[in-house]
Amino acid sequence: MFISTAFAQTTGAAAQDSSGLLGMLPLLAVFAVMYFIMIRPQMKRQKETKAMLEALAKGDEVVTTGGMLGKITKMGESFVSIEVASGVELQVQRGAISQVLPKGTIK
Repeated sequence: MFISTAFAQTTGAAAQDSSGLLGMLPLLAVFAVMYFIMIRPQMKRQKETKAMLEALAKGDEVVTTGGMLGKITKMGESFVSIEVASGVELQVQRGAISQVLPKGTIK
């Protein structure tokens, strides 16, 4: 009688340890899926945006986040002057530029 009781306790303890590890498996799987679906693509977009903002040059035609089209006339450390019409210049932050257009887009 003592042997079977001790045997049953050992089996129960071993089963609890393995169920604890199996209980963590879905949590790890959800984290891995979230990383590859959401976090990794967002980091890639941030790198592309940073590279685009660093590569800005005078004469580039750009679109701001507000939808304004213009040509860069002056460059500063954190601000850029954009000519949106002849004689009309706007000063915007570099981060407000969302896209660089191909040359000749704005006439």
